[in-house]
Amino acid sequence: MTVEIQSNDFIALADIALRNPDLQHAVAAGTRGGYQKRAETMFAHSREHGEHMRQQAAEAKRRALRNLPDLLETAERNLSANGWQVEWAEDAAEANRLVLDIARRHKVQTVAKSKSMLTEELGLNHALEAADLRVVETDLGEYIIQLNDETPSHIVAPVMHKTKAEIRDIFIRELGMEPTDDAEAMVAFARKMLRHDFLNADMGISGGNFLIAETGSVGLVMNEGNGRMCTSMPRVHIALVGIEKIVETVEDYATLTQVLPSSSTGQKLTVYTNILNGPRRADEDDGPQHSYVILVDNGRSQIYGTDYAEALTCIRCGACQNACPVYRSTGGHAYGWVYGGPIGAVLTPLFVGLENAQPLPHASSLCGSCKQVCPVDIDLPRMLLDLRWELVRDGHSKTGWDAAMKAWAIGMTSPRRFALGGATARAGQHIMGEYLPGILGNWTKHRDFPDFAPKPFRRLWKERNNDRA
Repeated sequence: MTVEIQSNDFIALADIALRNPDLQHAVAAGTRGGYQKRAETMFAHSREHGEHMRQQAAEAKRRALRNLPDLLETAERNLSANGWQVEWAEDAAEANRLVLDIARRHKVQTVAKSKSMLTEELGLNHALEAADLRVVETDLGEYIIQLNDETPSHIVAPVMHKTKAEIRDIFIRELGMEPTDDAEAMVAFARKMLRHDFLNADMGISGGNFLIAETGSVGLVMNEGNGRMCTSMPRVHIALVGIEKIVETVEDYATLTQVLPSSSTGQKLTVYTNILNGPRRADEDDGPQHSYVILVDNGRSQIYGTDYAEALTCIRCGACQNACPVYRSTGGHAYGWVYGGPIGAVLTPLFVGLENAQPLPHASSLCGSCKQVCPVDIDLPRMLLDLRWELVRDGHSKTGWDAAMKAWAIGMTSPRRFALGGATARAGQHIMGEYLPGILGNWTKHRDFPDFAPKPFRRLWKERNNDRA
């Protein structure tokens, strides 16, 4: 089962978000804080040092991508040698079926999940619940939105769009919490509720921030102990990892685990930085009895051979979302699928088809902030422009826009027509005043439109030459 795709409704969903004052306040505060903390931490030693870290991290991911087939085979061998049972899933349906098969094999009833954007992409929770399994999201943000029957609105902070008062009301309504506005008390209450599920879960499910080919290990970074609980306490653990998450060496992992928290939460290091090496050994008392890795494609191979392959180096830090003026205004749900912000505006059309996400390549001001903050230096503005070109090539652009651009081209390719257009614009502004009509009014409703020069440059140049003569 896949997640419902509403990306073609971006404009309507964005309009709803813009009219929600609580969402506006919450998203503005969250993204502003994330953006500022990233800059402070990433460049704490110097801007030069921070930029060198970005380029080192970018090369680690690009090198892994260049050697992807060989590294995946190496990883499979080393994972198996560590006791992992390795499975491969071509798409969401196969990944969900594999998880269900494992759950039935081990007679699982309750599943404790740590945060994973890949499982959101697969619609895994819906598939498990349809099979009468109880699934509990244990990341605090994911737990809150699961209680409220929502999806994450941010790659790192899934509940960024909610205010403290809204979260309080969810806990009161869904869990019977005594009313309180004390955030610490609310967190303690959630921790108490989740403790029972940690202790009684039959199976734990996690994602994987990185897959280390050299050692056959899964790397996880997190700020809550829930991830450690999900991967060590249940008797069965499944890690679902996208094939693009592979890195070559532990040294690469060490680099990436520095730029990831710096870019996502403004930390030098996350509270928990784990390397998982399979099930418990014979001489160990803790850890799962059975460990599985499901390596998921789900459209990644189709991107791998294209001009958009660089998007697969994304480490899901959310920095581009915090920096993007569009995301800061709309939040993540307006993008209509799992991934929001600039990375979502690129990945969603690639994963679900450009025809199903036509507005997203235009959900950008092309200011370049997303590339500037990306810890692996992905050129998102270039890809957004390429997707816009594909929309025009494939006939998905609006007829009125096409006609306007053709009219603009006609005017720009003739000096006489260009001069006539300038004169008409100056006369029109003189008649209309400060407010422009129709769709142009969307600009002047909120901003001053600059006045056209009383004399065009061509006329000034001609007068200057005449004076010299």
